[in-house]
Amino acid sequence: MSDSIILLLLSLATYTIGAFTSLIWRKQEKPSIYIAGMSSIIGGVLGLASSLAVLFNGGVESHTVSTPYAFANYVIYLDGLSAFMVFVISLLVIVSAIYSLDYVKEYIGKGAGSMGFFMNLFIASMIAVVTVDNAFWFLVFFELMSLASYFLVLTEQDKKAINAGLLYFFIAHAGSVFIMIAFFLCYRETGSLDFDTFRQANFSPITAFTVFVLAFLGFGAKAGMVPLHGWLPQAHPAAPSHASALMSGVMVKIGIFGIIKVGVDILHSTNLWFGVIVLSVGAISSVLGVLYAIAEHDIKRLLAYHTVENVGIIMMGVGVGMIGMAINQPTLAAIGFLGGLYHLLNHAVFKGLLFLGAGSIMYRLHTKDMDLMGGLGKLMPYTALCFLIGTMAISALPPFNGFVSEWFTYQSLFSLSHSEHAILHILGPIAIVMLALTGALAALCFVKVYGISFSGAPRSEKAAQATEVPKTMWFAMGILAGLCILLGIGASIIAPIILNVSASLAQTQSFVIAEKGMVLSGENATTLLSTPMLAIMLLACITLPFIYYACTKPSRLPDQNKGTPWACGYEYEREMSLSSGNFTRPLRVMFKPLYLLRQRLSVSELSQRVIAQSISLSSKVEPVWEENITMPTANKIPYLAEKIRWLQQGDFRVYCLYFVITLVVLLFSLTILK
Repeated sequence: MSDSIILLLLSLATYTIGAFTSLIWRKQEKPSIYIAGMSSIIGGVLGLASSLAVLFNGGVESHTVSTPYAFANYVIYLDGLSAFMVFVISLLVIVSAIYSLDYVKEYIGKGAGSMGFFMNLFIASMIAVVTVDNAFWFLVFFELMSLASYFLVLTEQDKKAINAGLLYFFIAHAGSVFIMIAFFLCYRETGSLDFDTFRQANFSPITAFTVFVLAFLGFGAKAGMVPLHGWLPQAHPAAPSHASALMSGVMVKIGIFGIIKVGVDILHSTNLWFGVIVLSVGAISSVLGVLYAIAEHDIKRLLAYHTVENVGIIMMGVGVGMIGMAINQPTLAAIGFLGGLYHLLNHAVFKGLLFLGAGSIMYRLHTKDMDLMGGLGKLMPYTALCFLIGTMAISALPPFNGFVSEWFTYQSLFSLSHSEHAILHILGPIAIVMLALTGALAALCFVKVYGISFSGAPRSEKAAQATEVPKTMWFAMGILAGLCILLGIGASIIAPIILNVSASLAQTQSFVIAEKGMVLSGENATTLLSTPMLAIMLLACITLPFIYYACTKPSRLPDQNKGTPWACGYEYEREMSLSSGNFTRPLRVMFKPLYLLRQRLSVSELSQRVIAQSISLSSKVEPVWEENITMPTANKIPYLAEKIRWLQQGDFRVYCLYFVITLVVLLFSLTILK
């Protein structure tokens, strides 16, 4: 057994022990919080250590644990993709656990002790899902992950949380059914549930396409792609913020992992339509996700919709990679996968940061409504700075990490547009336009979020009295804010590591993607990107005006005291401040048909309509059944009882005669049956 496998098993053991220990101590909530948090930190460190060797050295580490059932041998499999997923999960787990040490104290008296049990179980199941190489155990851990996260969604125990949990439970298990059927079709063809057997199988084109579509729907529901995203904007806001960070930052990526696992690793992406489907749905999800986010007033629902957007961007990169494999262009495939996986990592970092930032605001204000915030930049400066970095990263502004991964995705789409296939000539430019529109709308949305929440005057008493959160909380946000900068400026160091994973998926040799601090767009690249130079230039753009201001200050008139804001002759009031609703009203009017489409595409809306129609139908059917069958039958029962009452003679000898008659009838019936 290799060192990486040993470290991975120790990580899983730490999470499991921490889960049950915190459950045992659940009545002593403060110790339980620290037990859960520290076990998550230690497990995360062990997980990082187990993944780094495979990421840097390449290759595959595996170990099989035999069970009494041949179909269910537990196979641990660490290749580049699984190690990358373990790294991303472990990284965000460590930061979320640090954040939770103070944040979860807010839930004392609301099941804080049990929360640690479900959180560690949730993390352990995610790690197990991405490292197991057997369909049976994959489904077991996938279900365990869904159940543990379901109980985290129910933490608040109010009506909204319960409804959100039920919707999430329904969609998650409906997705699991699709995945189960896909694996069953593979089992029928191979006679085994081991993924290694699936990889070596030669599926017919019809079977392969059926398996892919089923898996795509099942894993797409977990990823939150349109139109299977309805659970996401309800479940993520209901969960505690450190759990929301993990659900949005890494759990939805299990869906992306599953699509890659089936479409690329098992089916080898031999069909061009695999990639076309993933790319098309990704492009639609990215645009609709950001449009729906813009219309939100609830800061956590807004961030949840941005998860739909960014999952769409990741799917665009993965789709290009799958297309590149299908048309036998390994370089295109590697760059596409690089863009998708880089954005997967980046999204985990900046979305985790934003959810933790939203949690910090709620920790002080106890509201998710942005119209009750305002003025928090001065009162919560550390949170404001970290949140600002997160907003710039998710808006793909250079030199932050979101810009780099989207740059790689753009490059792959430009290359795709030059393909010889007619459909790719059309699809490539359309995807480029949709990605550009997504970026512009994301920037607009986060101008609104930051401006409404942190700038201006406080819009409520709690906002006016807000103070900075405890040190562990802003320290955790600071780690992620620093990573947003490092993953952008250090792209020339990070990209080659991720390229090794991408190249192994594309079944090609790695190539030079960075040199002299610059990032290349592929072999024989004509486009270069230097994020350090971008950072220097942008820093100069910011500092030069201040230098000019300082140098020319003696020659200018002294600053004047401006007093209260001018409001057209009226006294300034808090209600005059710009709200989140009127900020985006023109856009909501412009894209009104797409907002109406949200109700049609949403599974939650569909399920509510089905339930309402079922109730209406039952309310119409029930009276008919009652009036024509139930009540006539009930009315005849007293009449029949009156007629047969004479059988009750009150004589013991008559009752004995009844027994004799019954026995004779039974004996006669048995004789006839023989």
